[in-house]
Amino acid sequence: MRPKKTKQTNKSKTPDIQSAKFPIVGIGASAGGLEALELFLKNVPEKSGMAFVVVQHLDPTQKGMLPELLQRISKMQVSQVQDLTKVKPDCVYVIPPNKSISILKGVLHLFEPVEARGLRLPIDFFLRSLADDQNEYAIGIILSGMGSDGSIGIKAVKEKNGIVLVQDPETAKFDSMPRNAIYSGLVDIIAPPEELPSGLIDYLKHIPVTKTNSNVEVKDKSAFEKIIILLRTHTGNDFSLYKKNTVYRRIERRMGIHKIDSITAYVHFMQENPEEINILFKELMIGVTNFFRDSAVWEKLKEKEIPTLIKNLKPNTQLRAWIPGCSTGEEAYSLAIIFKEIQENLYPATGLSLQIFASDIDNDAINYARKGLFPENISSDVSPKRLNRFFIKTEEGYRISSEIREMIVFAQHNIIMHPPFTNIDFISCRNLLIYLDPELQRKLLGLFYYSLNQNGILVLGTSETLGLQSHLFSLVNSNLKIFKRSEVSHNPLLLNFPSSFTRPRIGSIENNPPEKPLMNIQTLADQLLLSQFSPAGVLVNENGDILYISGRTGKYLEPAVGKANLNIFAMLRPGFQSDFAIAFRNATTKKETVVLHNVIIGTNGGSITLNVTIQWIHKPEPLYGKLMIIFTEIPKSTDEKPLKKQGKKTPSTAREAKLEEELQHTREEMQNIMEEMQTSQEELKSTNEELQSTNEELQSTNEELMTSKEEMQSLNEELQTVNAELMAKVDDYSRVNNDMKNLLNSIDIATLFLDKELNIRRYTNQATKIFKLIKSDIGRPFTDQVSQLIYPELPDDALEVLRTLIFIEKQIPTKDGRWFSIRIMPYRTFDDRIDGLVITFIDITEMKLVEDKLLKINQENRLLIDSSSKAILKISASWKILEFNSAAESFFGKKREDVTGLNFIELFIPESFQKQVIQKMTRLIAKKGNSDFKLTVISEGNKEVNTTWSVNVLFNCLELSSAIITITKK
Repeated sequence: MRPKKTKQTNKSKTPDIQSAKFPIVGIGASAGGLEALELFLKNVPEKSGMAFVVVQHLDPTQKGMLPELLQRISKMQVSQVQDLTKVKPDCVYVIPPNKSISILKGVLHLFEPVEARGLRLPIDFFLRSLADDQNEYAIGIILSGMGSDGSIGIKAVKEKNGIVLVQDPETAKFDSMPRNAIYSGLVDIIAPPEELPSGLIDYLKHIPVTKTNSNVEVKDKSAFEKIIILLRTHTGNDFSLYKKNTVYRRIERRMGIHKIDSITAYVHFMQENPEEINILFKELMIGVTNFFRDSAVWEKLKEKEIPTLIKNLKPNTQLRAWIPGCSTGEEAYSLAIIFKEIQENLYPATGLSLQIFASDIDNDAINYARKGLFPENISSDVSPKRLNRFFIKTEEGYRISSEIREMIVFAQHNIIMHPPFTNIDFISCRNLLIYLDPELQRKLLGLFYYSLNQNGILVLGTSETLGLQSHLFSLVNSNLKIFKRSEVSHNPLLLNFPSSFTRPRIGSIENNPPEKPLMNIQTLADQLLLSQFSPAGVLVNENGDILYISGRTGKYLEPAVGKANLNIFAMLRPGFQSDFAIAFRNATTKKETVVLHNVIIGTNGGSITLNVTIQWIHKPEPLYGKLMIIFTEIPKSTDEKPLKKQGKKTPSTAREAKLEEELQHTREEMQNIMEEMQTSQEELKSTNEELQSTNEELQSTNEELMTSKEEMQSLNEELQTVNAELMAKVDDYSRVNNDMKNLLNSIDIATLFLDKELNIRRYTNQATKIFKLIKSDIGRPFTDQVSQLIYPELPDDALEVLRTLIFIEKQIPTKDGRWFSIRIMPYRTFDDRIDGLVITFIDITEMKLVEDKLLKINQENRLLIDSSSKAILKISASWKILEFNSAAESFFGKKREDVTGLNFIELFIPESFQKQVIQKMTRLIAKKGNSDFKLTVISEGNKEVNTTWSVNVLFNCLELSSAIITITKK
């Protein structure tokens, strides 16, 4: 069905009047998603007929401002979701912070998140519920973001025939979420965010309003069949037995993407674009699966069914399982994990192993499954305990552990066309039969019966049933769709298997006795007649193995010497084995009745003549393909006369004797040849069985080798990545080493790096001027080095620093008159460990010379100042007394050591004049040169004396006044 045209062209789907259904769009975004959301909603029409639910990774500790931000650019009403909010079209609903959101019957529900912050996957959580609730009306959109949240949710949307759109990763600020969604192969439209609305609306115009009815007839059957032929030709897979409504729905989806209205036009498009055939094939192969899907099924299997299977196995044997349609492998890995847990908890010492054959028609899905690498969002389906036990955390996600991976053989396998796996104890085929028509379902269920061992377990999807094949399996759990292989007599030869071989039947016909007949006169008479007058006969299969014996056959058959052998060829009495073998072969090849007349065999010293009838059985059906051999004895004629003895050595007698001898010789040769052929036949049978077994093992080994090869390739890629990272690290360290070397050389400071044993680890070039160091001295004790330092305590101080971790700094002279400031410090690593010492030697020779010179000048100045008869004071710019000569001591009556550092104005200026003096002296120190000014001071005996002072201002290198020298004038 196609949507009817309406006047409003921007409406994507006309809502269902009866159910009031309309599309609900779940939008997932994370980092960088605000800009993408604004571009998307800005281009959505006000009356689009759709509702939008925005799920973004929000800070749980902050108030949500997203609704206000989106309302500014959207024409629709934007609101934050409250619990039990009913979704309406043409509205935008935003998830609140620190909440998970779900939908049921069109009503939004809020939940407190149970996962730790950083492990929450709110987009997957909502899209799953949206798919379950809205089915084909669910639409999932993934915008910019980090991580892989949403990639599992879109699988659920596609499973329910919904639509998936993704932002073009090239336009996303953070492309991790869009790329992970695209890698799933389930995306319908990829476009920049501003183009997604128009693409979605155009897409909705070209798909049906409602689901295609399961009994709908394709309008153009010829074009539909041409598509099936194209798929079969290009992919090798026949979809003719798939449900037509399922295939047609996928075709309509692709037609909608390309805006093609006619299926005939779509056929031409496929012919012109072969890549579209592969895309349609992928669309038909949507594998929706996840770890421990339908948890109740796995709990039941773990609790009872799998332990029962294991319990019935002998120690050191193998449990064989088959998972057809395994998709990307989650189902197979889930079964392996469950088996491992059961084995560790219940049967740790039995030596049992599990071999899982996981098959799928999609080679890309198989390649993905073989890698065993899954995104981080599987944490929503796998418990933390199982993640820690059976997975390895990597930068790309979670990798399945080797002990689980080794249990599984992944193989590309078409269950319809390829031979099935045999001797299987457990089959899980979930949500595959629902896509197939009833005839193919019946065939596959018969195939599963054939593959399973007695009491083997079959698990189907929750929507699947056994249909007409219910007699093959007994019900274990109706709700969970768990079945057990029944013990009915079912001939696998009657099933049209794709393989060229048939499985040996379990048991034989005689093991299933017929129902006991009613004992009436007719039955008793029939039994008497059969026992007295019916001919002896045996029922055999095509290989001559005896299945049933009727009557007394002792005169015609006898047990072979050696190991018991119930084969007709081994039990025939001598005389007609060769003729019987030829007749038997003719009967089996031509499927007709062959009679041997007048066969003479020896018995108990005599001979008997009989007719042997070999009859191919067509009916009844349970005996089809078997042969009935009937022995009918011919009585000797009474009127026969014995031959007269011929004369000796007549030509006629000699001739007959010679022919008799040749005939006897020929019969002996034929007998030998028959025995050799029979032996060779048995050997060939044995060899054939061994080759079949070897072939199966080689196939399994080949799959494992392919898996190992892929794992090695993956490991090689990882090693290349690690190698590249290491090379980058080496380059960084080399660059840092060069920077450090240039830095140490540029600062012209001699430095020694010592380890904890005081051995030299490294040194700078300047250190060679103090110690006689060469490259070979690295690793040797530095105490062995000869130096110019007059510092015998250096080793002791170094050990003291190592002990106390307190640095030591000293100024040490050398024998040639130089001075060094030596600093000994602990060597600390990045993780705060002490790993030796760092000793620096700073040359302070010039500083020492200047210091001596200044000391000498200071002493000379002191003599000159003290020899003056005038009071001389040196005052800082902040009025602190720096110098005080002997005349000043006498004038003021104060000692130098008592006034040095004190405030001159507060000490020697009367309080009433202090503010005036400060202002005057502040003006004086702002200009260079000498100045005279009168000043009232407090002299000896606290007398206020009017004095005249000569003031000289000193300036430092920054042209700022640093000191004032005042001299009294008397």
